[in-house]
Amino acid sequence: MTLPVCRLPTGWVPADDTLADRVVLVTGAYGGLGSTVARAAARSGATVVITGKRKRPLEQLYDAMIAEGLSEPVIHPLDMEVATPREYAALAEGLERDFGRLDGVVHAAASFAGLTPLGMHKPDDWLRALHVNVSAPFALTQACMPLLNAATDSAAVFVLDNPELLQRAHWGGYGVSKAALERFVAILHEETDSSPLRTHALLPAPMRTPLRRQAYFGEDIMQRPLPDAAAAAAIYLLSAEGMPARGGVLDLRAD
Repeated sequence: MTLPVCRLPTGWVPADDTLADRVVLVTGAYGGLGSTVARAAARSGATVVITGKRKRPLEQLYDAMIAEGLSEPVIHPLDMEVATPREYAALAEGLERDFGRLDGVVHAAASFAGLTPLGMHKPDDWLRALHVNVSAPFALTQACMPLLNAATDSAAVFVLDNPELLQRAHWGGYGVSKAALERFVAILHEETDSSPLRTHALLPAPMRTPLRRQAYFGEDIMQRPLPDAAAAAAIYLLSAEGMPARGGVLDLRAD
């Protein structure tokens, strides 16, 4: 870990107006972490734009959020495996047209094909992991930077994974991509430190998600907590209160 380590303030919880009047974009929105972040952002007062590869799961998330009494999210399907720069630009143009602003992005989308020795790693899985986990967040953030910089205060949140584990055998393209993402966060921070755009990394503790189940198939996943703590931490980083964590990694693992 090369980024400065930050901690969530003791006892911090988001309020109903923590993200009031903010527009927040969540990628991988129907995944385990993404859906929880989308709900938490809506609960904190944000207008939430949910993106993902498939329209039907986005519609199911939309219906679930409405049924839970949350504010209506905005669906924008986006397949980060194959999206072109023109599609990222179109998303940014749509946000400007519909809302006139963008105040935050949470990059929750991830590609993980399972633990595989490098000698057996399928090249397509390797390329997909590098693209979805690094190249796509770069392209989307770049397309949205004019809107993010036009805000008084904005944040881009990138989700990392345990670096002590990912440097071990069999983590393949996923492990390499998360190391590259950390370096990307550091470079982006250096280039935006004097701008309204804050750059943050988020390192969750082990949590109950489909990705965790796929990586640790022998583990009783029900013994892990839901992603609520990580989602609350993402809200902290998206809010003005997250300013002290700018350019660092908010590490939610136990000391």
